[in-house]
Amino acid sequence: MTIPDSYHFMMENGSIELPCKPEEERRIVQELSAKADSNFREGNLYYPISSRWFRAWQRYTGQTEGLYPFTDNPFESQSVTSSNTVEDRPRPGVIDNTDIIVSGGDDKDDDPQLLRTLDEGRDYVLVQQEVWEKLREWYKGGPALPRKMISVGAQQKQFVVEVFPLSLRLIDSRDQSEVPIRLSKKASLNDLYGKVCQLKGLDPQEARMWDFFNKQKQTILLSSSKTLEESNLQMDQDILLEVPTDGLGMDSTGNGLALVPVEPSRSIFSIAGCPTMSNGNSTGYNPIYQRSTSTSTSGDMEDAYDGLKPLKREDRGGLAGLQNLGNTCFMNSSLQCLVHTPPLADYFLQDYSDEINRQNPLGMNGELALSFGDLLRKLWSPGRAPVAPRAFKGKLARFAPQFNGYNQHDSQELLAFLLDGLHEDLNRVMQKPYFEIKDSGGRPDEDVADELWRYHKARNDSVIVDICQGQYKSTLVCPVCDKISITFDPFMYLSLPLPSTATRSMTVTVFYGDGSGLPMPFTVTVLKQGCCKDLNKALGVACCLRNDEYLLLAEVHEHRIYRYLENPSEPLATIKDDEHIVAYRLPRREVELTKLEICHRYQDVYHFYSSERKLFLTPLVTILEDPLSGMGIDLAVKRILSPLRRKSFFTSTTGHCSGENGSAFNALDEQMKSSGSQLGPAIQSTEEMDAEGMSSKELSFRLCITDEKGHSCRPILKDSSVKPARKVKVMLDWTDKEHELYDSSYLKDLPEVHKSGILAKKTKQEAISLFSCLDAFLKEEPLGPDDMWYCPQCKEHRQASKKLDLWRLPDILVFHLKRFSYSRWLKNKLDTFVNFPIHNLDLSKYVKSKDASEGSHTYELYAISNHYGGLGGGHYSAYCKLTDGKWYHFDDAHVSPVNESEIKTSAAYVLFYQRVNSQR
Repeated sequence: MTIPDSYHFMMENGSIELPCKPEEERRIVQELSAKADSNFREGNLYYPISSRWFRAWQRYTGQTEGLYPFTDNPFESQSVTSSNTVEDRPRPGVIDNTDIIVSGGDDKDDDPQLLRTLDEGRDYVLVQQEVWEKLREWYKGGPALPRKMISVGAQQKQFVVEVFPLSLRLIDSRDQSEVPIRLSKKASLNDLYGKVCQLKGLDPQEARMWDFFNKQKQTILLSSSKTLEESNLQMDQDILLEVPTDGLGMDSTGNGLALVPVEPSRSIFSIAGCPTMSNGNSTGYNPIYQRSTSTSTSGDMEDAYDGLKPLKREDRGGLAGLQNLGNTCFMNSSLQCLVHTPPLADYFLQDYSDEINRQNPLGMNGELALSFGDLLRKLWSPGRAPVAPRAFKGKLARFAPQFNGYNQHDSQELLAFLLDGLHEDLNRVMQKPYFEIKDSGGRPDEDVADELWRYHKARNDSVIVDICQGQYKSTLVCPVCDKISITFDPFMYLSLPLPSTATRSMTVTVFYGDGSGLPMPFTVTVLKQGCCKDLNKALGVACCLRNDEYLLLAEVHEHRIYRYLENPSEPLATIKDDEHIVAYRLPRREVELTKLEICHRYQDVYHFYSSERKLFLTPLVTILEDPLSGMGIDLAVKRILSPLRRKSFFTSTTGHCSGENGSAFNALDEQMKSSGSQLGPAIQSTEEMDAEGMSSKELSFRLCITDEKGHSCRPILKDSSVKPARKVKVMLDWTDKEHELYDSSYLKDLPEVHKSGILAKKTKQEAISLFSCLDAFLKEEPLGPDDMWYCPQCKEHRQASKKLDLWRLPDILVFHLKRFSYSRWLKNKLDTFVNFPIHNLDLSKYVKSKDASEGSHTYELYAISNHYGGLGGGHYSAYCKLTDGKWYHFDDAHVSPVNESEIKTSAAYVLFYQRVNSQR
């Protein structure tokens, strides 16, 4: 093989060093990765590499493209299921990270910066230092982008790679110059002082730095071991450097004379009525400057809780926005909905200090509740500008590291954490009693429900339980012994599926595995949000599938089976309209039979090398019955090709089966039993394929057995023997003889799953009601195979049927519309419009409890968390109703009035309702 010039590397002594083989590169990287993982600790270095280059390297080394980061091991050895040889997989060029760094970055840049919009896996992958050094030794290029692993979280430590270190803008008060400073958020204030003083040539004793968030002096930053994260410094915020120069720049008390804008008091009309700038101030605002006299060193001013003096919501507050601190719109949306929950706002506006539980091991020492309460009070204070929730975000990152950093997250997941965290911080129960849960044992549901609710309240008693927790009834029925198990469980919110009635048509070509008929395309209609089980069922009806048969679905790509669709739960959304799907009609047996996969090749006479063979036609699949031999495989190929036999060559001896399915298999059994040899994936014959072809020795076809990759081929002879296996893959070489005997046109040009016309009508947006979502949530359905129930009567795990019913409803009822779906196959968002009531949501028919003391089952909507856009980004906002009965749109720092008729959109994600008789 001729090695291109780019394959050579100059060694130090001037000699040429040839690179490793692709398989050797893969093995070395796997070993280095495993070794690095065994030394997993904080401080380890990782390097981002452009996914574009990394995928090219994966293809070259025979790995499954895009395997990382969707598996635990980014270098798991999985080979590409392709017949391409090494020559068909070109070696990638030098490592090129220029597509993931800010424009202008190159190897000469000492600190190139990653683009903020990158997504791990899609845009870049992370490799260990040892792997990076080896790849760079082989391929050169760059630039190198070292990133450290840090620990996050206060209660449960987690290790993450800090891909985007903290970037600050240093403002020098002497000349107002700005310089970017980049440090890890785990760096200390001592480190910050050291870097700044080295940059400015200062003695650390001469310098003073301020937290200059929003161009205002917030807190003095004294050199200490306190981390930048603990100081609540945010990405891209300002810090101010002051240096005393002979009495200039400092007054006699040491207070800075720098001009600092004073935040004006703001009326509610400047938010709701007048145009506002991006900083939340009205367009008519002229900044006033005054001397800063604050020298507080107690921490971020947001942490200085303003006591717990009782306040009132009626003081016309609640119209302050929340500044976006970098992809924190998800947090702002959930916070505004909670802050405008009437009973919750009333609670935190009062003195709740006596209910702080600092000893609860499941809580956060009361810090989350205090931080949330302080933020709520600021938002309900009249005449305030938008609030920057820096202290709250710091607490959130500390106790919930999954929300750490500046990535977009799910507002409902944050809401669930906040409700649970606030409950534990405010739990009035200091020591939780133990209760042994008894089986219902045929007792009345009312008695069982009340007993379990008392047990729950004895261990969980907080304002969150008082207003947000309800109870539902869960009924499990064993499909074998009919054992019924009834339990009553608490809930904080209801996650409702979005039942879809939208359908799609799919065209699939069905092949007869026994050679009893020609391939036939079938077009069926299935639910758009269905799964492979639904497609299989629809095809079975369309092609009149017998009870003793089944369909094996597969995706065909470039004349090979790209993958089998054997998982019945795989969503149909993974199958694109331009793909080619086939179904092989095979006999059903009690014992799994060996599948024979037949790929077709032809000799490319125009290729420079005369022995070059290329794939063509659609692969075929049939089954083999033991005992088998080379002759058995030959007969199986002849049988499955029999429908393609041209009429001029058709004779009565072709063995074309009758309409009775399985007759061809029975006829073949007798011929195959006489051979007495067994087959499997590893050929035992030592015969090799020569350059001119291979001798068939009494076989009808030129066949060779190959591995899963399609790389190595060995000829199949009459006496060939292989071990039994689940699947045997063979190559059928078409010669002039096969082209004369068989009409290959039936195996060409598979139809696409769906061919859209140029003038195809655009599908009208689907609309469903909130009640249909609730019905889908409460309907009876069998448990999944991965969620089996242990039946105490059978003493076995059973796939029981499960039915949910609402039993006790809370004053605040939260509905989570499950727009996002995540699976091993894909991520998806549903933009279905859900029609939900704003007034008089009556749930009486869904509540099974007859206890009249619960009050009304009618609810009014008061808040909505919205999500706009798709996955991996998008934007969150909130609609909230205030005490004046008017609705307002809370879009981060911007707040504006909105008509009630405008709040129903397909962006609605979380709905907040309040019981009618609990409203004030």
